[in-house]
Amino acid sequence: MEFLTGVYLVYAFVSFYSLFLFLLIYLKDKQNFNYSPPITKEYSLSVVVPCWNEEKTIGSVIENLLENDYCGLKKIIIVDDCSTDNSYAVINNYVQKYPQLIQLVQTPKNTGNAGGAKSYGSKFVKTELIGFTDADSFPKKDSISKMIGFFDDVQVGAVTASVLVKNRNTFVGKLQSIEYKFIRFSRKLLQYIDGIYATPGPLAIYRKTAFDDVGGFDVKNLTEDIEITWHLQMKGYKIMMSTGSFVYCESPENLKNWFKQRNRWNVGGLQTIIKYSKYWFRKGMLGNFILPFFVSSWVISIFGMGVLVYRLSRSFILELLSTKYSLAAETAFMTLKDINLTPNILVFFGLSVFALTLFSTFLALKNIEEKDYKSEGALSIMAFLIFYVMVWPIVLIISIYKLSLGKVAWR
Repeated sequence: MEFLTGVYLVYAFVSFYSLFLFLLIYLKDKQNFNYSPPITKEYSLSVVVPCWNEEKTIGSVIENLLENDYCGLKKIIIVDDCSTDNSYAVINNYVQKYPQLIQLVQTPKNTGNAGGAKSYGSKFVKTELIGFTDADSFPKKDSISKMIGFFDDVQVGAVTASVLVKNRNTFVGKLQSIEYKFIRFSRKLLQYIDGIYATPGPLAIYRKTAFDDVGGFDVKNLTEDIEITWHLQMKGYKIMMSTGSFVYCESPENLKNWFKQRNRWNVGGLQTIIKYSKYWFRKGMLGNFILPFFVSSWVISIFGMGVLVYRLSRSFILELLSTKYSLAAETAFMTLKDINLTPNILVFFGLSVFALTLFSTFLALKNIEEKDYKSEGALSIMAFLIFYVMVWPIVLIISIYKLSLGKVAWR
């Protein structure tokens, strides 16, 4: 058997296995998919918001947090990371209006990343729970309340929310909206096997003792939200997800900014893999599932793309050469005997994987109801599956190359 054919078959097997695993988990737990435990105890909570040059949105973010319906919110700590615009003055105006609730702190010098600002702000937290949201993210009024009940389980170290795209006017924004909903769907399924590997920055709440136990965020990591989740998993804490807690964030509106964001995510993910690589098949679900799952998904994406590009290029070149020589020799470059209607097993597997992925995507989109947004059209969904998913491995390869050169920077 040809080596690349073997690689393709392994890729198809892993894809089938993963898709069927997630579908079976969903069928088993779909009744509780959007369940949020009721609040039985009013845990004290502080929310930290890192801010760097966000004068246009920080006021709206503060007002949004003021409107949340959780009565246990004691402090909103805004961390100005030495902004060069008018952010500090805007925040200070709210401090004057709500001196008991809003606290403004400024880092001694610009930390250069969200993790640094968030870590600095965490030093001022004295409550049982510590939450984080970004300066361009907007949790719905009841989002925090729906997350609190999970902390009644003393093993729960963190609770994450459903991160959704706020700006969907551009084509890139529409594709990301589909992606975020698919991530929401798959992340909740991972909860059922204790496999959540990220608590995204737009909205996450941590038990303060668990947060301190792992030493907070790794300020050198570009994806501090992934790193701290792996650290919590290593320590044996549970990570839960409240699917009914919606938080809308501003996403990149063009390919250039999208590439910068994804490169940062990939580099941060690689940093995390390297940091925890010694725990392969050790330390519970971190080493036995999360690390292998995370790495294998990347490897499969790159190999899958490589095999596809190779086969398409090879077929194109062979057809081109065949046509060229046929024309030069003045012979027919195609006859009836060249038409092969026999089904190809590799094509069958490929189409089957695509069909299952399409079905899973529709299931993820159907699982969420948004009153203020229109449903995604068929064109956007097909573009997401064909173009968007295929571009990601290319970005990943570029990120690996940049990390190998030591090019690690937030901005």
